[in-house]
Amino acid sequence: MYAVIKTGGKQYKVSEGDLVKVEKLDGAVGETIELNEVLMVGGAEVKIGTPLLPEA
Repeated sequence: MYAVIKTGGKQYKVSEGDLVKVEKLDGAVGETIELNEVLMVGGAEVKIGTPLLPEA
């Protein structure tokens, strides 16, 4: 399963456990953050947002 997320005006394709380098975010180095702007989720079933997925 994967997701396409948006942060800092850019989109990233990510999977669980991925380490993603993004533009500056509030938080300490190495801290886990939650990104809520999910545009698409793929796997056995694909869900595409308009523009975001409300349940993500």
